[in-house]
Amino acid sequence: MTILPGKNKCGAVETFSEIILSPGDVLSVVGSTGSGKTAFINDIEVLAQGDTATGRTILINGCLPPDDFIRDPSKKPIAMITQNTKCLADLTVRKFLEMHIRSRKISENDVLEKTISTANKFTGEKIHADMRVSSLSGGQTRSLFIADAVIISDTPILLLDELENAGIFKEKVIEELRTLGKTTIFVTHDPYVSLLTDRRIVMENGTVKCILEPNGCEKEVLLRISGMDRELSAFRERIRRGEILADLNLTDSNHVDSTHTDSNFADPNLVESNSVDLKKEVFT
Repeated sequence: MTILPGKNKCGAVETFSEIILSPGDVLSVVGSTGSGKTAFINDIEVLAQGDTATGRTILINGCLPPDDFIRDPSKKPIAMITQNTKCLADLTVRKFLEMHIRSRKISENDVLEKTISTANKFTGEKIHADMRVSSLSGGQTRSLFIADAVIISDTPILLLDELENAGIFKEKVIEELRTLGKTTIFVTHDPYVSLLTDRRIVMENGTVKCILEPNGCEKEVLLRISGMDRELSAFRERIRRGEILADLNLTDSNHVDSTHTDSNFADPNLVESNSVDLKKEVFT
């Protein structure tokens, strides 16, 4: 996928020449509130052809996308999970997924089980097939929809808005999407999520201010922030268990339960894998 520049809020042309995303690329979009982060991923989601407020253009394999990519939801190569995603269907998880599987004309027998199993990698409270979708928590719903997008819809491009607000295992999501070779873009305010990605697109005044490609130079900072994230997770669990936080002791096994955290403790192997050198791309 190629993103061609548009204009900022004042009408000035963006300074980058193009942004190229390949299968398996994981990027984050960062910037202050109102800087244009959501508009950026909205342009991708609608496969903009200079017809949005930003004037950006999206190419697929170097060409304008075919019309059915835009008009036919079953052929669209992009799935977007927003921070306000809700499901109003009063169906069980099984019935909900079976309906989507039928609509996609998928014949494999294990797709439903694989989807639920994938979703349960991302959430501490397990999802069961007989649960009603409308009764799932926000984190469970987001986990299920991400799994649905990557397994049933099988879209090669996934857009995730404000992952840190979902109450799900951030590292597990990123690790799974890398393994599956999905092109993924996170809109985030979370420094940990942004440091786990290959590149960062920095937004300002509705435009792409710059594109950063650390190439492993942030490894020490990532390790430090992962430790901070673990500490916050441990404190969160102590509060949930009704403890009074009269000390900062996190070494007591009674205080830390790694099986019940909103954010899995950072896997050193995952951190190491994010530090490999990436192919350099030059941007104006």
